[in-house]
Amino acid sequence: MELAERLKWLRQRHGLSQRELAKRAGVNNSLISQIEQEAVNPSVATLKRVLDGFPISMGEFFSLERAPLRPVFFRGEELVSMNSGEVQMWLVGPLHGRRLALQRERYPPGADTGPEMLSNEAEEAGLVLSGEIEVTVGGQRCLLRAGDGYYFDTRQPHRFRNLGSESCELVSAATPPTF
Repeated sequence: MELAERLKWLRQRHGLSQRELAKRAGVNNSLISQIEQEAVNPSVATLKRVLDGFPISMGEFFSLERAPLRPVFFRGEELVSMNSGEVQMWLVGPLHGRRLALQRERYPPGADTGPEMLSNEAEEAGLVLSGEIEVTVGGQRCLLRAGDGYYFDTRQPHRFRNLGSESCELVSAATPPTF
């Protein structure tokens, strides 16, 4: 990676605009733009001053390995389908290296997570978007409707069932991911 490309990559990794980096480094924002466009080759002193805006040493800066950025946004067609029986689930983003699973779930009338209660090592929360769903957690059972939510320790046996006559849609999150 060349200096200009490396600086732009690092600035973007830190979520900084050119103006914000310039402000942190105490330099003119046009200087950052010129360096990134290779219109100017900064002196060692100027580059050190710019890098102090992160902060990062020159040695660290020049030894950075360009790791791919994780995707941040996901279109509906990019969600990972995890359908099982009648229950449809779509995971937001790949789970590799993540500490949270977020998913959209659809339970058609009569659908459930199965006759056996589920149990795993996580915490789960969810919000019903439409329809209704019966949620059983341990010895507690509740019929949740649109706008209702839940939060529980998934080590407790649990189950989801749609006893209604219309599909239920919900959004749920679990940490750590258990899929």
